[in-house]
Amino acid sequence: MTDNQPTAKENFLFPRSKYWGEFTPQQLAFNANLQEFAQRVSLVCNLETGGKMSADEAYDQIKRLWKDLKQSKANLLDAAAPPPELPPEE
Repeated sequence: MTDNQPTAKENFLFPRSKYWGEFTPQQLAFNANLQEFAQRVSLVCNLETGGKMSADEAYDQIKRLWKDLKQSKANLLDAAAPPPELPPEE
């Protein structure tokens, strides 16, 4: 197995789904960030449910994760597209 291939354990703990939306590098990067957000929120919820983390700690972590995701969206998807190049005048 190469270093780039995730192990069975990593695949189980951190599954990745294919991206089926309109492809742009920004969309793909945001999709990866969204999947990571969902995985981390799930982990935090499970830790809180299992008594390993307080509800306040869980809330604070999820709130921070949400802020990070919003910033990612602003940087990747909401950023103004560069204006199209105009043809040279003759």
